Amino acid sequence: MPEPLLSVEDLSVAFPGEGGTTRAVDRVSFTIAPGETVALVGESGSGKSVTALSILRLVDGAADLTGRIRFKGRDLLALPEREMRGVRGADITMVFQEPMTSLNPLHTIERQIGEVLALHRGLRGRRARARILELLELVGLRDAERRMGAYPHELSGGQRQRVMIAMALACEPDLLVADEPTTALDVTVQAQILALLADLQKRLGMAMLFITHDLGIVERIASRVCVMLKGRIVEAGSAAEVFGAPQHEYTRRLIASEPKGRANPVPAEAPTLLEAGPLKVWFPLRSGWLRRTTGHVKAVDGVSLRVRAGETVGVVGESGSGKTTLGLALLRLIASEGPIVFMGQAIEGHTVAAMRPLRRDMQVVFQDPYGSLSPRMSVADIVAEGLIVQGAPRGTDERRAVVAKALQDVGLDPAVMDRYPHEFSGGQRQRIAIARAMVLKPRFIVLDEPTSALDRSVQAQIVALLRDLQRERGLAYLFISHDLKVVRALANHVLVMQNGRVVEEGPAARIFAAPENDYTRTLFAAAFDLRSETVADLEPA
Repeated sequence: MPEPLLSVEDLSVAFPGEGGTTRAVDRVSFTIAPGETVALVGESGSGKSVTALSILRLVDGAADLTGRIRFKGRDLLALPEREMRGVRGADITMVFQEPMTSLNPLHTIERQIGEVLALHRGLRGRRARARILELLELVGLRDAERRMGAYPHELSGGQRQRVMIAMALACEPDLLVADEPTTALDVTVQAQILALLADLQKRLGMAMLFITHDLGIVERIASRVCVMLKGRIVEAGSAAEVFGAPQHEYTRRLIASEPKGRANPVPAEAPTLLEAGPLKVWFPLRSGWLRRTTGHVKAVDGVSLRVRAGETVGVVGESGSGKTTLGLALLRLIASEGPIVFMGQAIEGHTVAAMRPLRRDMQVVFQDPYGSLSPRMSVADIVAEGLIVQGAPRGTDERRAVVAKALQDVGLDPAVMDRYPHEFSGGQRQRIAIARAMVLKPRFIVLDEPTSALDRSVQAQIVALLRDLQRERGLAYLFISHDLKVVRALANHVLVMQNGRVVEEGPAARIFAAPENDYTRTLFAAAFDLRSETVADLEPA
């Protein structure tokens, strides 16, 4: 057997803290051969990313690393920092989960890739510019020459991830570490990035360590899989073996953890709770010294919908399709044109003051609970905020009792109500956000990507929770998502949006069984069948 490119032997990583030492990685061992793809899978907190960062020695300086990490015959843990800097970016490179936070917002794309070339290859000026253009074309960035002068905020999520990949490939590394590179992307863009990585790996002959919690991706991209739990590898083998006959109970649970079941049935006599449309939300484009309006971004352009009591209407589409703007317009959180009737009352012309009494009956749960929950407020204060605004109940003890019941309803121990958001996991924070929305006993809730940042097993739990609460309370949901597997498990009716318009709608069973629109079929192909031949004809992001 040839010597592996990378060999990790009994790696342990411990972080000191006030309560003692936390061992994030515990005696982990695996190898990667030249040109091979190995996947590290597991839920958040399992130690995947810490393991990857340890290979590049990018973990917190206070961390204690033991074991051996041999790369091309050299022990990386024993290398002086100066030599290690030569390895990073040249021999081993990394693509992170969120490119917007990985790229410098103050520098152009050309400058950021140019820094890598100057540092590791000594390329500057025309030679560097030619290489940058070659790399951007290699990763399929459209209009690459013009995009070189762009800043990160001027690119879409898929385009930014392609730039990150171009930067990682600049020095033709032997090993690419991809840490959740597709988690934040739409299904079609995700499919394009996966196909791109597989194609580049084949053409360049590089090895890849792919880190993810999405087993559907792993099955299609990796030759070998290592499953991590609480810092340890609990199962390892070929992808065919691990997925075909998983041995460890945790692996079996991960594989079975996709959202299951179907939407709660809606009685035929269920009344209409909300009806709107055709709705328009156009944002003006202004230019020149006088800031004259020269055009419009048509975020929502003539969309109509109806939501009945106890019904879930799913709104799907890629980023920028207008899904979230539609939800905010229905809640009167942004201005819109067109009729909106809620509980028999026309609300399109309501002021903020006129809308306040209706807020008890319409609520929202946002995508990122860490961003939507105040870090300076306790859970009790967060959940009780709506009660205080609405003026009931008035007594502190009575409010705490109501908060305790809301937390209990979403599966949290009321004893945690005096803790703060940073003390909870992602799934627990989302339960807190749901409790905040539920505490006022609303009739209608807009759920804006409430599961996209969560592990699959936690997604399944949140979907089951939302279904149970809907069944018990007769709630109506507008469920906004690009995750079609979650939508399939929750929605009775589906709207497919593209460029601000509805391109297809109908009962969820019909839409998922036989989509009629080409765009819908492309979305579904990317979500349910990420094979390379499925995505070969997709237009690059």
